[in-house]
Amino acid sequence: MSSAKRATEHTPKRRIAVAGAITAAALLLAACGSDDDMNGMDHGGESAARPFNDADVAFAQGMIPHHQQAVEMSELADGRAAGTEIKALAGEIEKAQGPEITTMRSWLRAWGEPEAAESGMPGMDHGSGGSDDTSGSGHAAGMMSGRDMRELTAAKGAEFDEKFARLMIEHHNGAIAMARDQRKNGENTTAKKLAAEVIEAQTAEVEQLNRILGRL
Repeated sequence: MSSAKRATEHTPKRRIAVAGAITAAALLLAACGSDDDMNGMDHGGESAARPFNDADVAFAQGMIPHHQQAVEMSELADGRAAGTEIKALAGEIEKAQGPEITTMRSWLRAWGEPEAAESGMPGMDHGSGGSDDTSGSGHAAGMMSGRDMRELTAAKGAEFDEKFARLMIEHHNGAIAMARDQRKNGENTTAKKLAAEVIEAQTAEVEQLNRILGRL
């Protein structure tokens, strides 16, 4: 048998083998893509595939500006705080709450909801102005007034540490109340998990801040 004839007879087999290899590679790539999608869902996107209700949306819309103000308050500790414990705690708050803001924004995008509620939330001025009431009454979930933020910004040393501790306790208690409401009325399991983490972490930080106040 000539070499040309042998090559002709083997061609169909070769084509079948190549086609099989291509199919296998395509299936492998598809599987990898699926894994990547699932991994992405683990960082907040999975909430889009799960039920949610108005309480879940309100939790995210309210907690985003709440976290933003906590981060703003914590950033003030740099160059103002006297105690190393206050400085360390402020750093932990920034580290924890910054990524949580990103996560909650991803939920709202996945749910097709705006970042801010249409009516807004009273007192959420992020320290740029707003009411000068410093009693905390009338402010949403422990949010600081413009005067609160200005006074904290002006304080230094031990005065800053005391103001920061007192204001952050109030702020954290507001977040804890919001998280408990989500746990009670929300439906989305991913939001419930984050709410539980907020309750646990911020309850511990309130206890720590109360101990700091007791030593000042």
